[in-house]
Amino acid sequence: MTKAAHDAGHATRALIFALVALACGHMLSTLLRTIPAVSLDLMAADFDIEPQALASLTSIYPFAFAAAQIPVGAAMDRFGVRPVSLSLLAGTVFGAMASGFATGPSSFAVGQLLLGIATSGMLMCPMTLAAKQLSAARFGLWSGAILSIGNIGMLLSSSPLAFVVDAYGWRAGFWMAAIGGVAVAAAVFALVPHQPAEHKDESSPLAQMMEVLRLGLSRPLRGLIALALVSLATSLVLRGLWGGPWLMDVKGLSRVEAGNQLGAFTLAMIVGPLFIGMIDRRLGRRRALVAGSHLAGALLLALMALGAPHYAVSVLFGVPVMPPQYDLVLFVLIGLATSAQPLLFGMSRQLVDAQTAGKALAAVNLAFFLGAALMQSVTGAVAALAGLPAVLLFMAAMLALGVVIFLAYTAPTP
Repeated sequence: MTKAAHDAGHATRALIFALVALACGHMLSTLLRTIPAVSLDLMAADFDIEPQALASLTSIYPFAFAAAQIPVGAAMDRFGVRPVSLSLLAGTVFGAMASGFATGPSSFAVGQLLLGIATSGMLMCPMTLAAKQLSAARFGLWSGAILSIGNIGMLLSSSPLAFVVDAYGWRAGFWMAAIGGVAVAAAVFALVPHQPAEHKDESSPLAQMMEVLRLGLSRPLRGLIALALVSLATSLVLRGLWGGPWLMDVKGLSRVEAGNQLGAFTLAMIVGPLFIGMIDRRLGRRRALVAGSHLAGALLLALMALGAPHYAVSVLFGVPVMPPQYDLVLFVLIGLATSAQPLLFGMSRQLVDAQTAGKALAAVNLAFFLGAALMQSVTGAVAALAGLPAVLLFMAAMLALGVVIFLAYTAPTP
């Protein structure tokens, strides 16, 4: 083997280790975001407030997460991936500790605010490093791998977290996340290389935010933004917040049994993007695939809601309530159907010129997480007013509305 080939192989291995270390930060982010799904009832009892009120309070996390997206992106351009990642991981450890020490709604809200800001760049860090170091073809492969590694965090927050919460209480989830944050920070410190800052955009974060918002509201992207606002929100809010209460309170499952079902949902969310990507390449009709899969997701959510006691599907089958196996099948199908979200990134790049492609991606990314924050806060109010079946029906209606607006604005011009 020549010295050049040996050096190239060493550089490739070093990059892979660096990307995996950074992707573990994204895994930590998805774990922290979904802790309430299996512990909301215990947290609410501890804080002496209604679970619905606490659910609305947890929306502070995604609101902070969305608001921090663009400033964190600007910081990465100015200071490089490594220092920003280490700063965010330090904030994540403090946020997890603050949430674990929380004694009431106010102190818990502070912890959630810290976590939202600190985890906002956990996906952008490995994506930015990969984009700078890899060819377009290899970036496509690694972006999928980074998302899959990240979604392992949601697997950890299903059955394993449910077991930990049953055995040691809800605070243990946050302690474990804090320990994980220290371990990931050590890995990033050891494995991620120093890189010079690039100073791509010297304008202020506020000016960048305004430009991203202007582009997102422009006619070419309006349809994509409308669907992005409800697309990721549906799967994240179902997986991260209401899935557990639905299975435990309406279907009578134990915490670990509910965790098992949410684990199957998460596996579908990991496999789904690869599956949808293959269909996209085979079909070549991205607009129809995005609309059709999201409409299917809306229908499946409605069917889950209607399986509640005395609702249409239960009445149709002549049972008091549809069995949990019915929900398991629907969870897996919803996980697959809503996995067309990454195709919205691809569509946004096709609709704008090269100079504004980065800001278009930022607009879609911002819509994804802002939509999750809005959905989380609004569904808390819906649950308080009308119960959990109404929450699922509301999310189904919002998803269907998003598809209608998407189709209206992306229709080919004659």
